[in-house]
Amino acid sequence: MRNSSPLLRSGLTVAAVAALPLALTAGPAASAPGISVSTTGTTVSVTTSACTQVNGSWGLASLLTSGQAAFSQGRQVALSGSAGNQSAAWSNVSPGTYTVVVMCSNGNTAGSQAVIVSAPHTPTASPTASPSRGVMGGLGGASKDYGTVTLVAGGALVGTGLVATALYLLRRRNKPYRL
Repeated sequence: MRNSSPLLRSGLTVAAVAALPLALTAGPAASAPGISVSTTGTTVSVTTSACTQVNGSWGLASLLTSGQAAFSQGRQVALSGSAGNQSAAWSNVSPGTYTVVVMCSNGNTAGSQAVIVSAPHTPTASPTASPSRGVMGGLGGASKDYGTVTLVAGGALVGTGLVATALYLLRRRNKPYRL
């Protein structure tokens, strides 16, 4: 009985290799217009090319917090720009997670995207001082100096454990029928 699955697998591999150059030369698929959101410090900005101008307005962009669900509840800013690119920005945004929604003036939604605003980094005037003694490595621990009594007690516990283990193994070896 012959097994034909290696032949089938090799045929599929040849078909995939033959289709690869066609897929690479086809070019990227046309992507739907949407929005692009970015943050710089406490400023959130959005750009889009999806809106058309109606009655002198491109539309509105809204910045929603996690508790706000409706477009009208957020901080709204009018879009400005040209036919190829419209944008809006919000400054002094508190750290947190937000959703940016762009509503074009013709009533269509250009898109929505979540964005995280992190706390701004404030440089300190002077660097913090390093520990004076460094890392305390070696016997006895890395952060506390233990006394002689503690080290002797720990050594005694380890020695007792080693002796008990040796006695158990010797006893077990003499009587193989017991666990």
